[in-house]
Amino acid sequence: MNNKISEINRKIGIRIRVARLDKKISQEKLAEFADVNRNTIGTIERGEISPTIETLYKISAALEIELHDLVNITKINI
Repeated sequence: MNNKISEINRKIGIRIRVARLDKKISQEKLAEFADVNRNTIGTIERGEISPTIETLYKISAALEIELHDLVNITKINI
């Protein structure tokens, strides 16, 4: 995978994890709320996959944040 894409995936994963922890919910609960597999949440949070826009939308809705806020990675430095 291209390095830039890997970096984006890691940053989106960090945003999701931080948002999930702010809401004090587990990966299991987020998966349930978003109607996605728990393993999918884990692999996204670790930046191992590129989530589809549909999956990102489901996660943002489950976390009750706007999709554009979820994918705003400009302030995340890794």
